[in-house]
This record gives sequence, structure tokens and C-alpha cells, in this order.
Amino acid sequence: MLSPHLLIVPVLLPALLAALSLLLGRRLALKRGLALVGSAALLIVDVTLLAWADQGTVQIYRLGGWQPPFGIMLQLDRLAALMLVLTALLAVEVQAYASISGWDGRGKFFHELFWLQWMGLNGAFLTGDLFNLFVFFEVLLIASYGLLLHGDGRARIDAGLRYVILNLAGSALFLIAASLLYGLTGTLNMADMARHIASLGASEGQWLRSAGLLLFVVFALKAALLPLNAWLRGTYGAASGPVAALFAIMTKVGVYAIIRVYSLIFGPDADAVSGLLQPWLAPLALATLLGGAMLALAAQTLRALAGGLVIGSVGLLLFGFGVATPVALAALLYYLPHTTLVMAALYLLADQLNLRRPAGDSLRGGGVKDARLALLFVVAAILAAGLPPSAGFLAKLWLLQGLPYAAPGWWLAAVLLAALLSMIALARAGSALFWQAAVEPLKPAPVGSGMPIAILLALAVVAALGAAPLAAFCQRTAAQLLQAASYTELIR
Repeated sequence: MLSPHLLIVPVLLPALLAALSLLLGRRLALKRGLALVGSAALLIVDVTLLAWADQGTVQIYRLGGWQPPFGIMLQLDRLAALMLVLTALLAVEVQAYASISGWDGRGKFFHELFWLQWMGLNGAFLTGDLFNLFVFFEVLLIASYGLLLHGDGRARIDAGLRYVILNLAGSALFLIAASLLYGLTGTLNMADMARHIASLGASEGQWLRSAGLLLFVVFALKAALLPLNAWLRGTYGAASGPVAALFAIMTKVGVYAIIRVYSLIFGPDADAVSGLLQPWLAPLALATLLGGAMLALAAQTLRALAGGLVIGSVGLLLFGFGVATPVALAALLYYLPHTTLVMAALYLLADQLNLRRPAGDSLRGGGVKDARLALLFVVAAILAAGLPPSAGFLAKLWLLQGLPYAAPGWWLAAVLLAALLSMIALARAGSALFWQAAVEPLKPAPVGSGMPIAILLALAVVAALGAAPLAAFCQRTAAQLLQAASYTELIR
């Protein structure tokens, strides 16, 4: 039996490493060594927590031993553990790429901000109350703004300001919603709140719906759900390559928050507001899916194409949640790691082109004569388009099998059309970048810079090769999420 204190390590360790990195000053070699050791340690801790969570019992950690509604509580279930491991796998490769390519040396505080970002991600996935979810959202905002500005440039400053202003507006709505829920339930602990909401009558239903919809606006902004996704392509397009790759998981924080809050607080036991999002979440998600595919098709750079695909992936993920069946929920959980890793790899590929090609990652300007880059792109394109036998294909097939019999026919048509548009967009990009006659020779690549990209793609391939055990884990995760009692009974 592991110590419950292990639950706080994914939050405390990155904070400690950020402080140590700051003390090292400009000694970049030592910072890189610390990053190597620290990220390996975090990955080991997260994998250990995943094995612990898969035993089936929700683990909790009460800071200071205080009980809800006053105490701060961390909770570990299968979903949180999955997100921790996914974050660690992504962060390790992005951090390695930044060190190999030299991006971490183009600013003073890359590693410090990177650790703060990692801490904020882990905290958001582990927290058991709404207030600390807000706190970790703000940590993410501060760190991501600093990372977005890394490398300087007017475009990054403009994109950073827009990003901050939108997220500050979201933070204000978050506080209003949390205040409403606290006034109604007397607690901010999510499990405790779910227990109180289950006992509220119809008279409080209007206030609960208002708070629930306000929270959804906040999370939809984080997830880049239509129509709140206009910020994503500009922000991700302006960021440096490693930062954009790390930001591939940022939209998944919003998706995670929607799954967590609306399966627990506004879940089936909340009679007054049960199924708050179900009438319109699926259509809105499909609109996001199609919109992302069209943006990818219209893209003139590989980064813009990746941004469109990120938006489309959010639509598919939330469509799975909007379908509201256990099979669809398990399918979206299976798809989540795949799309995160592949999108990050695409952003790093775009960065390779920007560093080595006169025309950067533009789809115009002539072809690229580099067999390794071409091979990485082909693999990434197959995975991103969801062609068989990739995990993306398996996830979509599984998701469609989870549709209820009464589902509208256009749902299926929208998913298939989006897949077709994505394939056309990726084929067009591949033809423009790698199958045209080369115009100018590429600059030499830093030794080993392609390895993190290859590892990210290999991890996505492993998700397909290990489909059976991973799918079984996702089914267990979905079943756990749909049993609100497994969370509420822990705080009685």
C-alpha cells in the first residue's frame, strides 16, 4: 500500500524544481541536467500513481487533515492518473526537444516557467475542489503567458495579450459560478457539492443551471470549443515550437474539467440539473469538429493546419461526452492520449521546418528534400487523419459504435466528413512540403532534434498496438466516472 502523501508529489516536485532551476541562474547545462533528472522522477511517480489508481478505489489526500468543506483535498482516480501520465510523457519529450534545439536558451526563464506549467497541469488534474481548480487555472495562465513570450517578438506579445485578456474574463466568470455554487451548497469540494446538490429541490434549480452554464463557458473557452476558439490558432501559431507542442494538452484541460464537473457535480444524481449539457453539447461539438477540419483545409502553414486539427480533436472528444453513453465515454478517453501526442509532434515538425527552411513551415515556397522529415510527416499524417490501423481510427469506430439507436443520421455524416476533410488537408500539406521539387537546401538540423518527434509518434503507435489493454482501462475509467457514489462516500 502506497503512502497517501505520494499524491502531492506531482504538485510539489515541479514547484521545487522550478525554485532550484531559478537558483541556477544562467547555468543552462545544469538546468538541462536538472530537467532530465526531474522529469524522469516525475514520470516514475505518475506511472506509480496510475498503477495505484487502477486498483479501483478513489484515493484522497487531505492537506493538514482538514475535512470538507474547509479543507483542501486532492483526489486520484483513473482519469486523473491517465492525465498525469499523459502530461509527463508529453512534457519529457518537449523538454528534450527544447534542450536539443536550443530553444531553452533563447530566454531567461524557460525551464522555470516550464516547471510551473507542469505543476499547474498536475494540480488541475488532481484537485478535488473548485476553488483550487481555479487556482491552478491561474497558475497555468501565468506560466503559459511567460512561455508564450519566450523568444520575444511582437507577434508573441500581441498573441499573449489576447490570450491573457480572454482567460481573465473566463476567470471572472469562474469566480461568479463558484460563488453561486458555494452559496447554494456551503462547500467548494466537488464530491461534497455533488452530495448537497442531489438533495436540493426544484426551487434552487434555476440558480444551479446558471452556475453550471457559466462554468461551461469557462471550460469551453479553455477547451477551444466553438464559438470560443478564435484565439487558438493565433496563440499557438505565435508560440515557439516546444511551447506550442506543450500547449497541445492545454485544450485537454478544458475537456478534462467538463468531464469531471459534469459527470460528478451535475451528474445523474443531481436531479434538478441532471444532463444539463446533453441537449446541445453533441451538436456544438460536431460543429467544432467540422470547423476545425475546414480550418485545417484552408491553412497556409503547417502550424495553422495543426491548430485546425487541435480544434477538431476537441470537437470529437466533447462529442463523445455529449453522446452520454458509457461506450462513447470510453472511446473519447482512448482517443485523448493519441490526439495529444500526435498534435504535439506536428507542432515540433513545423518548428523543424521553421528552423531549417527559408520559407519556414509555409505550404508554399517549394518542396523539402529530407527523407527523415518526410517519413515523420507521413507517420504523423496517418495518425492525425485517423487512418487504419491507428488508434485514432479505432477510437472513431468505437465512438460510432457507442451512438444510441435514436441518434440523428447527420451525426455520423459529420464525423465522416470531418475525417475526409482532415485527410485532404494533410495530403495537400504533404504534397506541398515534401513531394514538390526542392528549391533551396535545408539548414542542418541539430543532432538528435528529430528523436523527440519520433518518440511522440511511437507512443501514439503503441496506443494502437496495445489497444486491448488500453481500451479495457478506458472502460474501467468510464465506469468509475459514472459512479458518483464512489466519490461522495469518501467525504461522509
